[in-house]
Amino acid sequence: MCGIVGYVGPRAATPIVVNGLQRLEYRGYDSAGIAVVQNGSIEVRREVGKLSNLVNLLAEQPTNGHLAVGHTRWATHGKPSQQNAHPHRDASGEIVVVQNGIVENFRELRESLQAEGFEFQSETDTEVIVFLIALHYAPEGGLAEAVRKALGYLKGPSAIVALTSREPDKLVAARLGNAGGVAIGLGDGESFIASDIPAILEHTRRMIFLEDRQLAVVTRDGAIVQTLDGQAVRPEVHEISWDPISAAKGEYRHFMQKEIFEQARSLTDTIRGRVDFAAGEVYLEDMPLTAERARSFDRAVIVACGTSAYSGLVGKFMLEKIARIPVEVDYGSEFRYRDPIIDERTLIVTITQSGETVDTLAAMEEGRAKGAYLCSIVNVIGSQAARMSDGVIYMHCGPEIGVASTKAFTSSLVDQYLLALFLAQLRDSIGPLARQKLVDDLARLPELAGRLLDADANTVYEDLAERFHRYRNFLYLGRGINYPVALEGALKLKEISYIHAEGYPAGEMKHGPIALIDRDMPVVTLAPQDEVYDKMVSQVEQVKARSGIVIAIATEGDEFIRSRADHVITIPAAPPLLTPVLSVMPLQRLAYEMAVRRGADVDQPRNLAKSVTVE
Repeated sequence: MCGIVGYVGPRAATPIVVNGLQRLEYRGYDSAGIAVVQNGSIEVRREVGKLSNLVNLLAEQPTNGHLAVGHTRWATHGKPSQQNAHPHRDASGEIVVVQNGIVENFRELRESLQAEGFEFQSETDTEVIVFLIALHYAPEGGLAEAVRKALGYLKGPSAIVALTSREPDKLVAARLGNAGGVAIGLGDGESFIASDIPAILEHTRRMIFLEDRQLAVVTRDGAIVQTLDGQAVRPEVHEISWDPISAAKGEYRHFMQKEIFEQARSLTDTIRGRVDFAAGEVYLEDMPLTAERARSFDRAVIVACGTSAYSGLVGKFMLEKIARIPVEVDYGSEFRYRDPIIDERTLIVTITQSGETVDTLAAMEEGRAKGAYLCSIVNVIGSQAARMSDGVIYMHCGPEIGVASTKAFTSSLVDQYLLALFLAQLRDSIGPLARQKLVDDLARLPELAGRLLDADANTVYEDLAERFHRYRNFLYLGRGINYPVALEGALKLKEISYIHAEGYPAGEMKHGPIALIDRDMPVVTLAPQDEVYDKMVSQVEQVKARSGIVIAIATEGDEFIRSRADHVITIPAAPPLLTPVLSVMPLQRLAYEMAVRRGADVDQPRNLAKSVTVE
């Protein structure tokens, strides 16, 4: 959950940058650093742990300059260390880079750069970026052109800020994919850069937000924005309210909309620091589980409520396929009332965004009393669920304000994928080559999510919402690992738009729900090109034979399903176990647009609460 803050202007840069980083501490991090142009050279200070450690270091070794960039890092490559902390420098010490995101092809780039004679000082993927910039830096093109060329080599989402002592009057910021926001604050004779609005809000309300494949040259006089192809862009300047709640929404109309579009970043954040992509291994820092104990488990029970329960149903597929452990999924509200058969050989996995859901906590108490190992997947650090657990996997998706969960759902899916890989390592249930493939699949996920969430596709959802927002009933169908996604899609629609919707396993349609299908009952089908694709096509045909209206979620390029369904929303092709992370996003966006058309209170739907603390 990295944070970035930059400054150029007449004031001392260090306190502005450090103060901005402090305002982003809630996002989580394992190290912090700052680079300041001072007397024609770059001074870098980096420390592991809390930002206060960096503050103490700056007190001992002060910096003084008017151009700086700071960073709080949550590791993707390389364990927390001073060596791996940002900012990263080139060999000359004249170019500095900070980054949010993942360089998916860093291994190939690293080997290529080493062949060119570059010597790496860290284990990070970010260092390849600074060396690529150094390789392409030329006085005639300057830093901006070098950054543009360097980004052309990268695969995966990245947001970067670069500076050089050779051009001590500018910062260069760029965004590739959906690694997170890049806000540029416009002041009076000074400019700011931040990965999130609160970091710089005290200094200015006038902000520009970089879009995918855009680059900005930022000076004290403002920002010049271009596409990575060199086309000039006239960016919209947003006037942000001083009200902290409104400010947190930024350019979005509702928190739910913001949180839907934050998912590429939240997925990156939940992966950070937990995967060694080179070795194909997973590290869960808060899961003190030995191989001996992991091998002792004869089954796992996932306990959760609402959206988290549907996440658990997806997790069942992941844990059984990867870790080869039998899994049951149970509602927290029902678990303790049936005297469940659990013992010390049982792994209980609880999923709760808030960590305070009373039904889930009661289930955990039941499990502890019977000797089970308790693992919680939770978003709120220090919550009761986290404190009760033997091991914790934090979602790291940032605050989720909208009552209807979106990014916490997809982050918890990734957390269960990580847990499955972690257990597989300890239990030797899959070989290293298979594990490497699963890890490589995970590295691609944030970029795929970023493509799917491209704002240019908004009209698809707006058009569907305009057409269907007056309908009173919907049916959602899925099969295999996407069956729980159908349940979640139906839940989202009824939660925020108050339209009645039901989710079913597609094979069950003919055992009852088919009686409801007519032209007044739209059917949303999850039909990606996977092992049950032909079965889903059959369901589409059955709906059409009864005059039903089909809205299909399908894989990009699938022209066959387009010839059968009435409306199609496409998702990028993805590995089967990770497809639900992508297939749920169109359902979230459809529900949101439907609710907006119906005039519903999207962020605070009636009768619902973010954390259910009473039974």
